[in-house]
Formats: sequence, structure tokens, C-alpha cells
Amino acid sequence: MRLGEHLVEFRNRLVVSIIAIVLGMVGGFLLSGQVLDLIRVPVTLLDAGRSGGASINFSNITQAFDIRLQMSLALGIVLSSPVWLYEIWMFLMPGLKKSERAYALGFVGAAIPLFLAGCFTGWTLLPRIVEVMVSFAPSEDTAFFDAKYYYTFVLQLCLAVGVAYVMPVLLVLLNFAGILAGRTILHGWRWAIVLVAVFAAVATPAADIVSMLLLMVPMLVLYFLAVGIALLNDRRRAKRLAKLEREFEPYPEERP
Repeated sequence: MRLGEHLVEFRNRLVVSIIAIVLGMVGGFLLSGQVLDLIRVPVTLLDAGRSGGASINFSNITQAFDIRLQMSLALGIVLSSPVWLYEIWMFLMPGLKKSERAYALGFVGAAIPLFLAGCFTGWTLLPRIVEVMVSFAPSEDTAFFDAKYYYTFVLQLCLAVGVAYVMPVLLVLLNFAGILAGRTILHGWRWAIVLVAVFAAVATPAADIVSMLLLMVPMLVLYFLAVGIALLNDRRRAKRLAKLEREFEPYPEERP
């Protein structure tokens, strides 16, 4: 294809992706009420256990509608992800080699379930985080949660943990592409533990060791699993190269 044809194809696939996201936003708006009910669960549990109670509050007349729109956009991107991921893949695939296609497809196939698992982990930790953070306030006082801040906090927590779960897959992809050796990844295990601990401390309350451990353990398991896959791939690559060297090694009479 010429450059102009590539730009036309990019435009067409972008238009299809935008239409899919807009339609997903419509569905997301219809589902936003149920999602709000789910997000409200930790506060409802907290309200039942405090003498002062706890509640989510909307500080102005348009805030509820703004939150519904933000939630619709997030849900629309998630619901339409099969469409725009397919469009991205079909645009990039013709320019990739056969091995690169396999790497990219394997990355997408592993990254999506891990990202969803990370979002679910963040959602699982949410009630514990809310309970610990509000426990610093006297139980006789009412805990008021600003609706926009609370929704943003939930979204950022789930997205941050989801992205963190995908990072080991990126390490494996770099290894399969020949950019990063398995031993290099393994030698950085101390830094990996420190970074995971810092991330867990930022994503969860520092005073809640249980939540930190619940987040750190699966992340470290994924990291060392990535190390094992990278080391196995390096060993397989070394055997293949050694075999090729033996096959193309000249016979004694052919050597200078």
C-alpha cells in the first residue's frame, strides 16, 4: 500500500472503533445504575457497622449526571474492546512478520484476562481499603464520601492493579522478541520486590498490611512466572542456535 492508502485504512478503522465505543457508551449508560449499586456496596456495609453511619454524597446538581457520563465512557470502552482491539490488530498485522504476529497475538491473548483479573483483585480489595481508611475517623461521626472522588478512586484502583498484572506479560514479550534476556529479568528480582511493595503501599492503605500482601503475592507470582517462561525460552533458543551451528559447521576437509 501507498501512504495515502494506509491513511485511508487507518481512518476507516478509527471510524469503526469510535462508532463501537459510542454504542458501548449507550449500553454503559443503561448499565451505570447497576454499576453504581455495586460500587455502593462497601459504603453500605460500612454504614451498617458505624454508629455515625456512612453515605455517598453528590455535592452539586450536575454531579450525578457527570458521573454517569464518565462511567458510561469507561463501560463503553470495555464493552467495545473486542471491536477496537480487532481493528487495531487488523491494521497492524499486514506489517508484521509471522513470528511477530504470534508474539503480538499471544500478548493480547494473555494480557486481556490478566488485566481483567487485576481489575477484579482491585475490586475485591476495595471494601477492605474503605473500611481501614474510614476506621481512623471516630465511629460516632458520619463518614461522607464525595461521589465523584469516590468513583474516581474506585476506577483508578481497578485500572492500576489491572495494568500492574499485565507488566509480567510485557517482560515475556520483550524476551521473546530478543530484547531482554531471562537472566537479566531474574537478576532484577530484588528491585522487582521493592517496586511491587511500593506499588502495593501506594495502591492500598499503608496501615493495612493484609491488603498489601493480598496485592503483592499475586504480582510476585506473576513476575517469577514470567522469569521462568523467559528462562525456558532462552534455553530453547540456545538449543536451536547450537543445532543450526552444527548443521552449518564445515566438514574437516572444507576448513581452511
